[in-house]
Amino acid sequence: MTKENQKTHRDVIRSVAIFVSNLSFEGDFKKQPMYLQEIFELLLDTEFANDLILRQKMLSCLKTSRDLVKVLSQFTDKQIQKACDNVTMVKAV
Repeated sequence: MTKENQKTHRDVIRSVAIFVSNLSFEGDFKKQPMYLQEIFELLLDTEFANDLILRQKMLSCLKTSRDLVKVLSQFTDKQIQKACDNVTMVKAV
């Protein structure tokens, strides 16, 4: 059995919780969609960004970022941090 196959859904949840928790320490993650949009708009003005596949990827990134913010916006940063801390302490079965 490979190491990847030994991971459980709890390992995935723990990793996501750590990721979300770390986001709150790297600036205001709730502004990330706006930052991405600004970057993408500047890129789209270049010849480099004149690529349909690249544009689709940019839109996908924006949607994912917006969805994350939408889900977490109802909570304070402190609540998110506390929840993530609790999840990361859960031991895999």
